[in-house]
Amino acid sequence: MQNQTLIQFFHWYYNEEQNLWTKVAAEASHLKEIGITSVWLPPAYKSNNAAYDVGYAVYDLFDLGEFDQKGSINTKHGSKDEYIKAIEALHDNGIGALADAVFNHKAGGDELEKIAVRTVNPEDRNEFTSDVFEIEAWTKFTFPGRQGKYSEFIWNHECFSGVDWAEDLKKTAIYSIQNYLGEGFEEVPSTEFGNYDYLMFNDIDYRNRAVIEELKYWGEWIVETTKVDGFRLDAVKHINPDFIVEWIDHLNQKFNREFFIVAEDWNVVDREGQLKYIETTGGRTQIFDSLLHHNFFLASKDETFDMRTIFDGTLVQVKPDLAVTFVDNHDSQPLQALESYVDFWFRPLAYAMILLRVQGIPCLFFPDLYGGIYDDKDKEGDEVHVELVAIPVVETMSKIRTTLAYGEQRDYFDHAICVGWTRAGDEEHENSGLAVLLSTGEEGFKEMEIGKHFAGKTFVDALGYREQEVTIDENGWAEFHCNAGSVSVWVLKVG
Repeated sequence: MQNQTLIQFFHWYYNEEQNLWTKVAAEASHLKEIGITSVWLPPAYKSNNAAYDVGYAVYDLFDLGEFDQKGSINTKHGSKDEYIKAIEALHDNGIGALADAVFNHKAGGDELEKIAVRTVNPEDRNEFTSDVFEIEAWTKFTFPGRQGKYSEFIWNHECFSGVDWAEDLKKTAIYSIQNYLGEGFEEVPSTEFGNYDYLMFNDIDYRNRAVIEELKYWGEWIVETTKVDGFRLDAVKHINPDFIVEWIDHLNQKFNREFFIVAEDWNVVDREGQLKYIETTGGRTQIFDSLLHHNFFLASKDETFDMRTIFDGTLVQVKPDLAVTFVDNHDSQPLQALESYVDFWFRPLAYAMILLRVQGIPCLFFPDLYGGIYDDKDKEGDEVHVELVAIPVVETMSKIRTTLAYGEQRDYFDHAICVGWTRAGDEEHENSGLAVLLSTGEEGFKEMEIGKHFAGKTFVDALGYREQEVTIDENGWAEFHCNAGSVSVWVLKVG
């Protein structure tokens, strides 16, 4: 069996000359070469600002860049045909495609409706701050450009539990929609702000049975239309988990398979919250280990960080079979809402810890392979120029994960700044086995056991940072080295 490796094949500011779907198709064979098994693609459907939006301001789930809506036929990423061809190119290279499913909200309604609302306290959404009154809100979605093709479902205020804009008042607030479904928000996994059901735009209400059935139908349609192999579920802590369970079970039963599904339950404080979500959903989804990302971020900012604790409090430590590990993503990159970008000096170390260990399924981030240059405003409103440089050793380690990172793992997390581990290799993968050593401070060295079957064999640093060779003694041990603030990956010298 080949190790699984994912890649998030986009970032928030993707602005290359090739549209993204064309880039995916062009890079498919290269992704296979470096060991990628599944590609997470951004939302493929029409958003409120069609040609410019990454896709999370969802307008029409059934418009994959096919209809003239919201100012464009194509999405920012390309056309429907280009999306399908990108997935076909991945499949031709034995790579799975993961569609991004944004089920929390819709944006850019087509018509105004007069609706009964109450305002809530933004810091405690369980507390109403007004009596019932009427506003005009963009809560009716008729999709005039699509004219009922694929689905005739019309969304209206009964499909939503809240909005954040009153068109007649020209006023922003959190408005709880008062309708037959209930006067408050749904129970969701996150209890931040009392109840974190409401996040943005028109919040979808899963107490409405028709909404659930429509999204189950969309799940069937997207699989049949595009042949995607799984899903990344956006913002699940804001969504009724009963719907998530029903939706996943429906698709698995409909297609008689288990789709690969990874959920974004962003949490950098509380592992128990993620474990509770796993329990609530019966372990139906993988979970992005945002807690590990946060530890990487802290360690990259503080060279006194105790590396013996780097996995403490993380999901991969206690539920490795369900953890998808990552260094950064589109939300944590510079100038984004959850900005917590891991410093460049630490990124190779972090990637070694997700790519070359037994635990977890790693997810690479597009800029670490391809770079990214962009401009945007910071929180103070000042224009900022950002250059994210590609890190060549990430590709090298991804290849090593595919070919050599197998067998028993022995950990040496026994020093505050210098830690390591070995993999003993297995019979299935020729020349497999490795030793990893990293230091966040001065040059490091450590005696580590890799196995008696390597006795007398010579190992070299595959990353090229250390020039010396290491010979394994008769008991399967050797002293391995790494540079200051660096990582070395020692592999069998061949030829």
